Amino acid sequence: MNDLSQATWRKASMSSQNGGCVEVAANLRGVTALRDSKRPGDGAHIVGRAEFAAFLADLKAGRFDIDVN
Repeated sequence: MNDLSQATWRKASMSSQNGGCVEVAANLRGVTALRDSKRPGDGAHIVGRAEFAAFLADLKAGRFDIDVN
């Protein structure tokens, strides 16, 4: 289990534009944590930094069938 007590959460830049409420904590050693800002007590998804960077690159390249506008 990862200790998130030192996580610095920030709202994802696209969250306010599309009604989603995703928060990201990127200050943790070796991992990135993501959670729903409306329900922070429900926990967080924790992924490796390299995997999260690959996900963001794929998202920016349009490899997913989602509307980010």
